[in-house]
Amino acid sequence: MSVNKAILMGNVGQEPNIKTFDNGGMVAQLTLATTKKGFTTKDGKTIPDHTEWHNIVLTNGLAKIVSQYVKKGDKLYVEGELRTRSYDDKNGVKHFITEIYGDKLELLTPKQNNVQQNAPAPNLDNVPF
Repeated sequence: MSVNKAILMGNVGQEPNIKTFDNGGMVAQLTLATTKKGFTTKDGKTIPDHTEWHNIVLTNGLAKIVSQYVKKGDKLYVEGELRTRSYDDKNGVKHFITEIYGDKLELLTPKQNNVQQNAPAPNLDNVPF
């Protein structure tokens, strides 16, 4: 038995990149920042905040929700699995990218900040992914 599960809650770093395919499929790619708050030790040493950036990939129904309701700065909760891929750049150097392929998404930014007025709120129940 094995488990591959990532759970993140953070803020969207830039406007999501949305791709739509001829067959009706859709993919949303975005970056999510998670920050561990800094602190001051007993002896007065200041430890600064530490931010990690995560590459998130959402498909089909979840991608549609992202395309309609998510923008830079919004707070999201994402669950998914880690996947690593590689590619060779134009100089032949191999690069590795780790992404979270999301299968659950919750919008945490209050409605008035992330949807247009009079637009229906998204129903995330039973969204195909």
